[in-house]
Amino acid sequence: MEETEAPQPRQTIFVAGLGMVAFIEKLLNLDEAMHYQIHRSIEKLYLNQADWYAKQDPSRFMFYTGEQVTTLDPATHTVTTDKGRKIHYDSCVLATGSVSTLPPYIPPERAAKVQGVFVYRNISDLDAILAYADKDGIKGGRAVVVGGGLLGLEAAKAVYDLETIAKVSIINRQAYPLSRQLDKDGGEIVLRRIENMGVEVLTNTTVHDIITTDDGTFTGLELTDGHILEAQLVIYAIGITPRDDLGRTAGLKCHDRGGIVVDDSLRTSAEDVYAIGECASWRGNTYGLIAPGVEMADILSFNFTQTETSIGGFQARKMNAPDLSTKLKLMGVDVASFGDFFADKSIDRQRAKQSTARIQEDRTGTSNSTHKGATVTIIQTGAETPSDKPVDTGASLPKSNHAKRKQDALEGPIECLSYRDPFSFVYKKYIFSADGKYLLGGMMVGDTSDYVKLVALVKKKASSAMFPGTCVERKGDDEGQDLDDDTQICSCHNVLKSTIAICIRDGVDTLADLKAKTKVGTGCGGCMPLVTNIFKAEMKKAGHALNNHLCPHFAMSRQELFTIIKLRRLKTFTAIMESAGVNKDSLGCEVCKPTIGSILSSLFNEHVMNPVHHANQDTNDRYVTKHISKGTFSVIPRVAAGEITPEKLIALGQVAKKYNLYTKITGGQRIDLFGAQKQDLPDIWEELIAAGFESGHAYGKALRTVKSCVGTTWCRYGIGDSVGLAIQLEERYKGIRSPHKIKGGVSGCVRECAEAQSKDFGLIATDKGWNIFLAGNGGSNPRHATLFATDVPPSRVIRIIDRFLMYYIRTADKLMRTARWVEQFEGGVERLKKILLDDELSICAELEKEMDELVGTYYDEWAAVVKDPSRRKQFRQFVNTDESRPQIEMVQERNQRRPADWPKTFPPAKLRTSSIRSPKSQWQWREVAAVEDLMPTDAGTTSAAVKYGDTQLAIFHIPKRGYFATQQMCPHKRAFVLDHGIVGDDPNGNMYISCPLHKRNYSLTDGECLNDDNYSIMAFDVKEENSRLFLLLPEADELDAVIGTSKWMVRKATAEVIERGGGDGLEIADVREMPAEEASTQSGCAGSTCGGGKALEW
Repeated sequence: MEETEAPQPRQTIFVAGLGMVAFIEKLLNLDEAMHYQIHRSIEKLYLNQADWYAKQDPSRFMFYTGEQVTTLDPATHTVTTDKGRKIHYDSCVLATGSVSTLPPYIPPERAAKVQGVFVYRNISDLDAILAYADKDGIKGGRAVVVGGGLLGLEAAKAVYDLETIAKVSIINRQAYPLSRQLDKDGGEIVLRRIENMGVEVLTNTTVHDIITTDDGTFTGLELTDGHILEAQLVIYAIGITPRDDLGRTAGLKCHDRGGIVVDDSLRTSAEDVYAIGECASWRGNTYGLIAPGVEMADILSFNFTQTETSIGGFQARKMNAPDLSTKLKLMGVDVASFGDFFADKSIDRQRAKQSTARIQEDRTGTSNSTHKGATVTIIQTGAETPSDKPVDTGASLPKSNHAKRKQDALEGPIECLSYRDPFSFVYKKYIFSADGKYLLGGMMVGDTSDYVKLVALVKKKASSAMFPGTCVERKGDDEGQDLDDDTQICSCHNVLKSTIAICIRDGVDTLADLKAKTKVGTGCGGCMPLVTNIFKAEMKKAGHALNNHLCPHFAMSRQELFTIIKLRRLKTFTAIMESAGVNKDSLGCEVCKPTIGSILSSLFNEHVMNPVHHANQDTNDRYVTKHISKGTFSVIPRVAAGEITPEKLIALGQVAKKYNLYTKITGGQRIDLFGAQKQDLPDIWEELIAAGFESGHAYGKALRTVKSCVGTTWCRYGIGDSVGLAIQLEERYKGIRSPHKIKGGVSGCVRECAEAQSKDFGLIATDKGWNIFLAGNGGSNPRHATLFATDVPPSRVIRIIDRFLMYYIRTADKLMRTARWVEQFEGGVERLKKILLDDELSICAELEKEMDELVGTYYDEWAAVVKDPSRRKQFRQFVNTDESRPQIEMVQERNQRRPADWPKTFPPAKLRTSSIRSPKSQWQWREVAAVEDLMPTDAGTTSAAVKYGDTQLAIFHIPKRGYFATQQMCPHKRAFVLDHGIVGDDPNGNMYISCPLHKRNYSLTDGECLNDDNYSIMAFDVKEENSRLFLLLPEADELDAVIGTSKWMVRKATAEVIERGGGDGLEIADVREMPAEEASTQSGCAGSTCGGGKALEW
């Protein structure tokens, strides 16, 4: 018998530091032969979600959080952490990143004592700035940003947006901002744009020192010219300092300016030690951009895994000059630079001479390019040549010299083509080879639409077929159809256009899956509009049907369904399914039910808890309150425009104290009460309504708030009565359901204290009326509102907003904010102006009439609930007992009670009835509820929770299909909420309950999760006898042992144990739940379940 070769022991790669998780991902992906085991020590989980770490095979990847590497010993190939852990490595990768730089006059010991001095680097820096700016004595003051580069302008925009900061100044030692990305003409365009925003920019200025009080509070800056600039806080954005201290103490060679020196293979001066990212100094340079770091991760992971493979060797990759192209939005201005964007300044290009000329066209003579206020300039750069000496253009050279001619063109004289439009704040400069065939680099301000295409031309050093003069007038091809397959679409993660196409051919059919597989769009996110369009084009090319169908149950868009419901006057989900559904007997799903519920409310505004509508409501609307993340509810009464009487404030305080509610004043100018139990909600609202409050609709896709400044009521700068108008608008549109939530804002003057330009509709007073801004929003993808109408008389304001909101309700897609609606609206804002201002479609009167009718149907939803005993019954925690059961442990924080933290991720859990001690044959039918407790109706599904021992169970009634039962707890987040979920079915008729929190769909027949294989729940048999409901169950103590509330309720201690797998120095090697006192911080596991990616066994 032939002997099998023993497997080679895996080599250990130790990665130290927060940065470059991309390296680990790439290495794990490329290491198909499994030669390596990776250890990583970091201060906290970073960049990737916690569940990414938990899913990794612990035999290949172990990580230690909450501890730092204190020593590196290259001689013994070991590292030691501050917790005494010693790890031997075969290779060590330093990815320790960088810290923000402070000037020499603020040494670390001084920085630790002074108040009001900040850097701007990460979220914690921003949080510190926000907290300090909100202090008395700081509010209304000046913030100064030192540094006019990329980070400096980001910092300036952050404080500019703060209501608490009245004035912002930028100090820049150069003559214009962004001097490392732009030339003088481009920088001055940006400078003018910033100054037009009201931000003061001090150029050619440096700081000598900070000024502080005796107790160390910052009060201003002393400039080098002797002037004093008074300010309340200062932010330094003057660069980064590599974190090379670990390397220095280990004796690694470091650069004088900072950074661990690496060669072209990213090796340090010590054997088997490498450095990547911001801590590395390559050829005297350190890089603070993400793209060079990702490039280093690519090179090192390739060299570890691909130079010696089973199919032969491959030459190791070397580090080349990284691509420093950038495309960002800074202070509201799109800015981009790419390639050798300062090629015309290079001393290697010899002396330059500039001439202004007309752009020649190939066909008929010359033509001037005319633009409003724009100039087009050609700059020629190269050695001066005597006019009597002919220049050899190489036209007569044989074809075999093509490569040489190309190299000469790329390295020889150049021509610069520039375009400047100061009125539109647009500037472009493109640098070409002298023959115009090769684009070498460029910069753009204001219009960056061609960025991806031009970067691709530069990277490939490809000859451009287009005439150079057309560059300044081109508009980008948003669909990317004329981009080559090897065009880099996402520079953060080096994703090519061909990669997207390959993924789609391999079965990826959603953007979410594409992002998960390739990381495209997960860096800065700026590529996502182009990615989306390429995705759609490639899906179509691959033969995959692209449709706008609402869901499998309705083969039409929301807009089409809205029209059908409106014209046919359909008022129930069952009637709509029978009239417009794919299968008239379908139950619907968690997509179409809430969408139809919203449409019905927008058209007819019947109470969402009516039997015919209740089953359609998702999460929040189901109990007309916001179901917050940890199994409790919030109570948010309306406080129109933030105006509230002392009596109402006292009433809120009394209610919060009586029911132990956490209180917070929100950015929407109202007071939120958190942590309410479902069974207490009717009593809480009864007291609030008696005090004069009504529903704030914070739970609905509806108008939330209309924020206002104090306007002419109290402010000396006020021009318009912002409070009065905001109250009028909020009272008019309150309760109106729409495709997504709506927010408004009204500012009494151009100082814009109400942030009206970040709202779905916003108004700013002028001396002639109101400027109306539309379709702004914050959130994960903010959009500045568009100026829609200027100097509108107060009497016309409401009608314009009526039209806008009603047209949005009619035509937007499901869950689409007004910002995205306007962006995707054919013809954009200009087309909307023609429709809503010029009445081009003759529908304005109709839209106004519809809004009047909808406004006229308003009633307070909570007042209707508290007056109706049958509706109040629906808020009981359990229908078979008056007992209540806490859903999560409450903890004290800052003198208030709040739920214990959920772990960032729970271990997967598959719960099955086979885990119960006694077999099903020994179970008995046990009465748990009366039929009337579920309030069954033919109009829709109903549900309720029951208590059995310490276990919570959910029972569901489905018209024509009977009763079903499952456990009440969703194991994904251990929340006892399944009776709150939507009952649906898939195209094959499989019925399921959709968890209201995170939409895990569990089969009602066998409990299997239909959209996540990591989970399953227990399902139970139900029977009805004599109007009573019975479940087939084991003894209570047997069921409690598996799914009892006490066992699964989230507690602080339990969460800490689970978190310790990614918390205090644990390797993810065993994620079994265990008592805190038994939890171990050692690797390995004794049981059968090992590895963060495997499910719990019961």
